[in-house]
Amino acid sequence: MNVLVPRRAIQALLVLASLTCAACATTGGAPDEGEPVLVAQESAPQEAPGTPAAKNVEEGEVPLVVAESEHPEDVSGKELEEVVVEARRERHEVILDLVSEAKSVLRDVELEYVFTGKGRREVLRGRPVVFALWSETKKEWSIARIEIPRPPVKWKPGRKPFPFIVGTPGVEARHVKGTGAERLMFAFSKDGEQMKVYGRKFPVFDSALIAKKKWRAVVETAKAIVYLPANEDTLDPLFVSGGKEFLLDTARRAIEELRLARAPSVAFPGGLLADVVPAEVLATLAVIEQTDDADFVKKKSGAINEVLSQYGLKREEAYRYSVSSASALGPMQFTNRKGNGTYAMVVRRCPEAKLDPNFERGATDLLNAMKAAICLFDIELLQMRSDIRLAYRDNMEVLGIFPVAAYNGGPRNVAKLYGVMKRMGVNLEDLRLPAEQPQGMQVTCPCLWKEEETGIRPVAIPKYNNENRWYIDKYQNILGVFE
Repeated sequence: MNVLVPRRAIQALLVLASLTCAACATTGGAPDEGEPVLVAQESAPQEAPGTPAAKNVEEGEVPLVVAESEHPEDVSGKELEEVVVEARRERHEVILDLVSEAKSVLRDVELEYVFTGKGRREVLRGRPVVFALWSETKKEWSIARIEIPRPPVKWKPGRKPFPFIVGTPGVEARHVKGTGAERLMFAFSKDGEQMKVYGRKFPVFDSALIAKKKWRAVVETAKAIVYLPANEDTLDPLFVSGGKEFLLDTARRAIEELRLARAPSVAFPGGLLADVVPAEVLATLAVIEQTDDADFVKKKSGAINEVLSQYGLKREEAYRYSVSSASALGPMQFTNRKGNGTYAMVVRRCPEAKLDPNFERGATDLLNAMKAAICLFDIELLQMRSDIRLAYRDNMEVLGIFPVAAYNGGPRNVAKLYGVMKRMGVNLEDLRLPAEQPQGMQVTCPCLWKEEETGIRPVAIPKYNNENRWYIDKYQNILGVFE
């Protein structure tokens, strides 16, 4: 079908300009996996927040309040015209235009719900999702309807296929990744052509109504969000570099706001929160928390670039719908179990930071979440051995492996890492950033890098905690992107 859509050339150029005048930096973790730390009791500072991390790609349900806070682009009243892709236009400009146009295509598309059973046994069968597809050969739009399971099913790459129903005749679909609002993506073909995906419409449900099995009310109150997950059709080098600049710029803004507020550090008495975490390390976390372990092991820089490209394309909107199976929310993956978890603790202990007290709003706002992450770093540094804390202060980027380990798994991860280092014969003062592996002496990483008289060499980290080993490896690799 042909759909007339608005041209966004001027808007695309403005967005591009904003991408190329920001700053730069970040590091990786696993998307939709570990939650940040959970504090036991505020009265016991030696009991640092614990961060049990769920290292899988199972996605949780987006809170309805987060979906309702979406501010979709207002396209009403604007004239529609056919998109014309000019040969001289850069690829990233075309992508920006098409993503914007896909929103227009999806704006008035109704989601089709299917109920089964009758009376009290009536049940909502699945969750309908609609994709906006672009044909490069015909230069026209079409839509594809998919129904995925409800309630969500557990799915892991390489295991049992993800079940779904195709609701559009003539369209073939293949599940690519994800199960939820942030990552669910399919590949489509039609009439023998591989279609490009530039938009997706996904319904978010009221969990309270689901619990009560009020299915008609669930549908009536559902909030449909138009959000494009990262995919190959939008991956572009300029979005990757723009994502680095955007993240580093946001990290610097977070630090500067804390500096202007004169927010004090608890880990370093007399110091400021603004001096606890370098912008590069902070931005690194925004990538770490959204980089899947399996993708990183398989694709290395490719997995990192996918996350950076999403930040470059979506900017403030990127990963706001990222929810793990442990209910970790937003780009920095904060949790707040029963309203009194990690996020609430950070808000309470860092009053000078003026963090947003509303969890859903604060955790999905990147600038606010980065300030909260700085506070959490500071609180966790206070729980560490004094020699680690002091060594970190003198060498923050290299020794950042300790607060990053704590962010991922709490103080026990730090204690384990320190113990393993001692068994490896690596001292705090010996640690360095990764260098080139010596010829003929290749070491299988994850590694720590130790300086010796002959130079800097890698020392493989034993399998004491596989999750933490890869978290450290991602940190070191992503940090290197910004040097």
